[in-house]
Amino acid sequence: MCGIVGIFDLKEKREINRELLSKMNESQFHRGPDEGGLHIEPGIGLGHRRLSIIDLSSGQQPMLSDDKNVVLTYNGEIYNFPELRKELEQLGFQFHTHCDTEVVLNAWLAWGESCVDRFRGMFAFAIWDKHKQTLFLARDRLGIKPLFYAELNNGQFIFSSELKALKQHPLFPKELDPTAIEDYFGFGYVPDPKTIYKNVYKLEPGYKLTIKKGQTNWQPVQYWDVGFSEQKYASEAEVAEDLMARFEEAVKIRMMADVPLGAFLSGGVDSSGVVAMMAKNSDKPVNTCSISFGDPEFNESQFAQKVAERYHTAHRVEQVDPNDFHLVSALAGIYDEPYADSSALPTYRVCELAKKQVTVVLSGDGGDENLAGYRRYRWHTYEDRMRSFLPDSIRKPLFGFLGHVYPKADWAPKIFRAKSTFESIARDSLEGYFHSISVNSNTIRSSLFSQRLKSDLQNYQAVEVFRRHQQHAPSGNAQSLVQYLDIKTYLPGDILTKVDRASMAHALEVRVPLLDHELVEWIATLPPDLKLKNREGKYIFKKGLEPYLPDDILYRPKMGFAVPLGSWFKGPLKQQVRDCLLGETMADTGLFDQKFLKKMVDQHQSGLRDYSASIWSLLMFESFLEHER
Repeated sequence: MCGIVGIFDLKEKREINRELLSKMNESQFHRGPDEGGLHIEPGIGLGHRRLSIIDLSSGQQPMLSDDKNVVLTYNGEIYNFPELRKELEQLGFQFHTHCDTEVVLNAWLAWGESCVDRFRGMFAFAIWDKHKQTLFLARDRLGIKPLFYAELNNGQFIFSSELKALKQHPLFPKELDPTAIEDYFGFGYVPDPKTIYKNVYKLEPGYKLTIKKGQTNWQPVQYWDVGFSEQKYASEAEVAEDLMARFEEAVKIRMMADVPLGAFLSGGVDSSGVVAMMAKNSDKPVNTCSISFGDPEFNESQFAQKVAERYHTAHRVEQVDPNDFHLVSALAGIYDEPYADSSALPTYRVCELAKKQVTVVLSGDGGDENLAGYRRYRWHTYEDRMRSFLPDSIRKPLFGFLGHVYPKADWAPKIFRAKSTFESIARDSLEGYFHSISVNSNTIRSSLFSQRLKSDLQNYQAVEVFRRHQQHAPSGNAQSLVQYLDIKTYLPGDILTKVDRASMAHALEVRVPLLDHELVEWIATLPPDLKLKNREGKYIFKKGLEPYLPDDILYRPKMGFAVPLGSWFKGPLKQQVRDCLLGETMADTGLFDQKFLKKMVDQHQSGLRDYSASIWSLLMFESFLEHER
């Protein structure tokens, strides 16, 4: 993987400041510690930091075409580049390297903007075409690789792989976007295309952007979307066999590397399946790594060990201190904007461990969104059936009343915590799903925000993110709808952001075969009840994996990277929580109701309420603000 950066003068051909471009480029050194390069000509400057994976001796960037009129800076891997290279050679193109970078460059020369339709992989890149006086940017279909951009008030357009590079520019706009703050406290991250800053954006997954010199009305254009057009299949056995063949092929093409290769092995279904397919296609033992936790409730290391033994992998495991909270203050520097998924902590550690063995790893990310693996999909379909049984005139007031009067029982067993379910059923399907996944409910956000912030929001609510995507979402099936929403929001905004930043902080490349776009497209055509059947998520995937993995891997309850936030905030981080949330930094923003902040902290630390997720989101916001100073 790599880091890319650029400065483009939209109007004139003013000289690009080399020192500034270099400073922006070097801020992403961690993404590509092997090599760095700049290309500057009147009105345009491109930079690149390289992590060498394929063709280590050549492929330096920015890369110029033979006639020196086209320049590329590129981050990613194109897995079908050997096939594309053959096609381009038949068209008369000559190649001087063995890497995919030159294929991307010549693909632009051959096919222009439509070149992205031919790429199978993960990527974010920028191409400057001198003849066309055009800057072209593109991001991969699922959003595995990041790309940020902004137009400055001096007429320059800047872009980079991470926000920290854009922040090096003295004219970078640092005004916070109130709607992004609302989105963050609703989702726990800032969904694409927004960033936490006004007028600074992420290029959305599956989008491209073309800017011609002197053009003022440019807009990103979508070139890909996943469609849930259900197809009929002869039998479950046929589907399972076809799925395994496609899955194996997606894994196999991601095993190409000129550096040490391995896999994350958590002991869950997805990572175990990836390791099984890697072992099937490797003559050598697969390098695997996992982390363990002291708490057996969250410790999957025994299951990872079972898979490692079955496939004779070169397995490495390290135990994470359950009180590994020392990274808390560093997270803001890694993510550059507020980010509230606490599993970022163990993810950082497993990337740190993997880098001791390898430079490239395969992961099982994406399986839950594709194949309905999250428990919340099951609950949402149940709730949606309940909505269909009762007319709105009865359902909304009845369940709204039950949600209002039912006590908030954080301390009770889950079966007795019906308040959230009642509140969800009282809403429509979209609002109900947002309520079930939100880090801070509408009620909490309303109490948390100051009157000034509420006024700035002008009645905007984070659920509008879902409503925007709903316009293009599959209709008629509640499960497919929320899977689509997660593929558009949670997957790129949370999961892939977490993995990209944590891995690139260690100069580690992560490849995700379950997010191969051809595999994603095919899975989307499967009937919903082959993904979630009889309470079993990822049903057909597990059926297909039965010859490869034991039942106690496939059919045990799902675990995740759990972090003991509740106990931290009452114990070792008790004073830090009070200092951060009730201190000057938060108060000076004018964004929050100070009385409610104190109430939240007091009630959590006394054991009256569990505000773990809310407090974590606030801690991460405060840490972001501290880094802004």
